[in-house]
Amino acid sequence: MSDSKPTNPKDAIASGKLPLHLVPDALKAYCALALAEGAMKYGTANWRAAGVRTSIYIAALGRHLGKWWNGEECDPVTKVPHLANAVACLAIIIDAKHSGKLTDDRPPAQPDLSALIDGFAANVEHLQQLFADKHPKHWSINDNIPEEALA
Repeated sequence: MSDSKPTNPKDAIASGKLPLHLVPDALKAYCALALAEGAMKYGTANWRAAGVRTSIYIAALGRHLGKWWNGEECDPVTKVPHLANAVACLAIIIDAKHSGKLTDDRPPAQPDLSALIDGFAANVEHLQQLFADKHPKHWSINDNIPEEALA
């Protein structure tokens, strides 16, 4: 990305630096709101002082994403969006890692998991071809599901 002006030497130098302006302001606002909640409950940057375990924040991330995926936009008590809390979980893991305060308690790696996941792309392609003539209804959270479909 070379949008530098030849008349401005600062452009030539700055254009090769990390483009922090690309991080959407909405993401920053969401993250700030969730971190403000945490600061009010636990203290600012508490994870840098006390340290954190990866598993605690991965579990919280999963809970927030699950609730959001199920249609609950915000925590009913705090009114903080679940996606904001999810972003904050990731921010804390990343910051704690770079601060030397992360206890990485992930389980031992699954051998060849990446290859397994990537390898299933061929299976998905096969299924898409196999069922190319089908046009099922793909339900979404905006649909009203008939009672008989839930039974």
